[in-house]
Amino acid sequence: MRNVRVVLIGGTSNVGKSTVAQAVAEKLGFEWLSTDGLARHPGRPWRVPEREVPAHVVKHYGSLTVDELITSVLGHYERLWPRVEELITTRAAEGGVRTGLVLEGSALLPVRVARLGVPRTAAVWLTADEAVIRARVHAAGHYEAAGDEERHLVDKFLARTKRYQTLMIDVIDRLGLDRIDAGDGRSVAALVDSVLATVDARNAVGRSSAER
Repeated sequence: MRNVRVVLIGGTSNVGKSTVAQAVAEKLGFEWLSTDGLARHPGRPWRVPEREVPAHVVKHYGSLTVDELITSVLGHYERLWPRVEELITTRAAEGGVRTGLVLEGSALLPVRVARLGVPRTAAVWLTADEAVIRARVHAAGHYEAAGDEERHLVDKFLARTKRYQTLMIDVIDRLGLDRIDAGDGRSVAALVDSVLATVDARNAVGRSSAER
């Protein structure tokens, strides 16, 4: 892979970043990490078997407009960026001391990644049609079985998720960065191959015009 040590996989929520990143890491023998592990913004606003939706998450999605939700999450990503940048820079410089790293997360803001200039680092963003993202969010949030209040929270999360992707794609395309459609029915294995092909075509972050 042309000595690439850090692979970055960005994208909006529920686009499949974690699944693809873990598969890429396994194929390369790299470590996998998520930016969510560095600091978490209010999480997904639906219950899971091990917990109810925390009160602060209900308030966050229930009280803020979509514009305010976007401002909040982008502010979180900007505050988190110094830690993300330090992690990328450190791992890219370690060479053979440690295995390589696949880092995924929505916090991988395209404009920030494009300015990195860190050797042995490559980045790609996953995108999907809004209908695909809606179906995935509804499935994860058990939307059909949810009550009105729960549906309202899921609707707000989905609106923020779609808006974030729209803003992200605008920057990716303006800067000539790489993105791959993760919602066109391709298998995880096929998406892994596409990510690796993009990485191989990239000589520096944001300079490849590989598959979109």
